[in-house]
Amino acid sequence: MRCKDRILELGCGKGEYTVALAERDPNRNFIGIDIKGARMWRGAKTATERQMRNVGFLRTRIEMIASFFAEGEVDEIWITFPDPQLKSRRAKKRLTSPLFLGQYAQMQVPGGRINLKTDSQHLYAYTQAVIERFGLPCDVANNDIYGSGFADEILSVKTAYEQMFLERKLPITYTRFSLGERRDFPPFDWEGDDTDEKDNEEARKNRNAMP
Repeated sequence: MRCKDRILELGCGKGEYTVALAERDPNRNFIGIDIKGARMWRGAKTATERQMRNVGFLRTRIEMIASFFAEGEVDEIWITFPDPQLKSRRAKKRLTSPLFLGQYAQMQVPGGRINLKTDSQHLYAYTQAVIERFGLPCDVANNDIYGSGFADEILSVKTAYEQMFLERKLPITYTRFSLGERRDFPPFDWEGDDTDEKDNEEARKNRNAMP
């Protein structure tokens, strides 16, 4: 039997959130996952310098994540500021799409939380549509955690991306939901992808230019 819960941060970038979560909860294990090793190096270096024993990093594509964890091995998932994949033809690559939910279901404990924190109103709305379509339990759906005063100590941890978006006056959204007992997530087309202006595209256009 595992001694500690295992929490993943998907697309962890430089690992700021992974390290911050691990510092605040030393009784749980945290793993940051990203394909870009050069970014993760910063988080791994910080964890090593601070002699943190409950944090680690894994370099892989999120599409392959289920091959690294056994059934029921993951307790909670954090998704912080992922690429919203605004083009409708890339909707399946959104980290809250049916494709990925099916993978999370393979490795997560029943009822395990999934946390999405994003500046993308389009991804936020899409995730709400996914939750509604599959009848998933949803504890929190807040479209402006700072403006509403909802952000607590954990949600107030700011990644480099988040700081950039806040400087551009973009509201930060947060969704917390679970898959319940569901394991099957058929793909579907979302009508929200038919709109021409999907997001704060002008304000967010330099996102991918960040190191």
